[in-house]
Amino acid sequence: MTAKNLLVLGGGPGGYTAAFLAADRGMKVTLVDTQDKPGGVCLHRGCIPSKALLHVAKLISEARQARRWGVAFSEPEIDLDALRKWKNQVVGKMAGGLVALCKKRGVDIVAGRAVFQDSRHVLVDGKTSLEFDRAILAVGSSPIMPAKLRHDSPLIMDSTAALEMAAVPERLLIVGGGYIGLEMGTVYAALGSRVTVVEMMDGILPGVDRDLLRPLQVRLKKEFENILLKTGVESLQAGTGEVIAELKDETGIKRQTFDRVLVSVGRKPNSAGIGLETTGVRLDGRGFVCVDKRQQTDDARISAIGDVVGGAMLAHKASSEAKVAVEVLAGEPAEFDNRAIPAVVFTDPEIAWCGLSETEARSSGREIQTASFPWGASGRATTLDRNDGLTKLVVEPKTGRVLGVGIVGAGAGELIAEAVLAVEMGAVAHDLALSIHPHPTLSETLMEAAEMQIGHPVHIFKKRQEGKKTA
Repeated sequence: MTAKNLLVLGGGPGGYTAAFLAADRGMKVTLVDTQDKPGGVCLHRGCIPSKALLHVAKLISEARQARRWGVAFSEPEIDLDALRKWKNQVVGKMAGGLVALCKKRGVDIVAGRAVFQDSRHVLVDGKTSLEFDRAILAVGSSPIMPAKLRHDSPLIMDSTAALEMAAVPERLLIVGGGYIGLEMGTVYAALGSRVTVVEMMDGILPGVDRDLLRPLQVRLKKEFENILLKTGVESLQAGTGEVIAELKDETGIKRQTFDRVLVSVGRKPNSAGIGLETTGVRLDGRGFVCVDKRQQTDDARISAIGDVVGGAMLAHKASSEAKVAVEVLAGEPAEFDNRAIPAVVFTDPEIAWCGLSETEARSSGREIQTASFPWGASGRATTLDRNDGLTKLVVEPKTGRVLGVGIVGAGAGELIAEAVLAVEMGAVAHDLALSIHPHPTLSETLMEAAEMQIGHPVHIFKKRQEGKKTA
């Protein structure tokens, strides 16, 4: 295989990872992407720019919180042009680094939209034909814009437009209470917008354990003007400088006026319009590419990874799948069988989890034990004035094996990696409890949650018991 040509369609975290690893194994790789620099949605219109803006939001929030500590700052002056420039510099620096890595590895970059002609050829921008021996499909996903909310007005934005920061609206409506909507709401609220979130379900972040969600809800109720649950948007009417939204809840339809609207109701796979019908690739009913554990499609020449195959739409999941796909092409034994794919919501506080959640266990009827350590008893959290956190273990009762971990609190996304390792390695609660953690740190909360599980907590008084059972 190493002497054959590999075509990678899509330059996001999955695509460029596949291209780099394949080139390292001696394959001749061509990377085709709609942009001239790799990085995909994550780098150019998603993960990276949003986290740069969330860093700014956190700085503003901490400056205001500092009054409690006897340090007062004046209200920030927002230079939107400078903020956009800094965000774009972050993106540009990382994209430039990826271009340099392509050159060093001998990966050819072709900018344009590729459409399959058959299982051996693609046509780029309708004029350049590329032949390949094998291909890895990594074309990602796009924001969903429901037909009734679709409008050509710049006042109605998807997540890509929201990241452009064209303006800081006085009144911002966010349609959808998922992680993208809440993260962008956090940014705009910190910059001065009065944010209203509408969510059709009975809670924000559906699927996340409610005890992990509770500290975030408390904070968002203070930062956002409204969080309207069990509420849908019937229509959006964009005028000159404002949008009239018809919001429907159990009491009927109400009309409210906003300066801008962000529609953030999910993402769809980019599988349409790329000629997959000319290949043996099979799609499911929702348009996701069907693959096996080796990331292979029904077409023997084409593998697929990332958002386009469904599952968790996360950059690190795509990168992991890329490693599997390349190893399989290289003739190595490999399959995607990870027990714990971490997820992080970068709000304030952050929420992170991996492995089996309590909500999943309850819905499936699986018997578990949970042990939680409140950050009110954490020395480090207290010095940061951030006691609004919780670290929870989900444990198998008979063996004590750690099945999942959930964390809410400042920096939860940085803490979850230890939990991923514990779940993947089949660690038991005693392993975490007996591993010495540095003091004072937030990482200690994992150790102390494990101490809660085994019945020997130091900083919490707890009567000796087996633990809380949940089915």
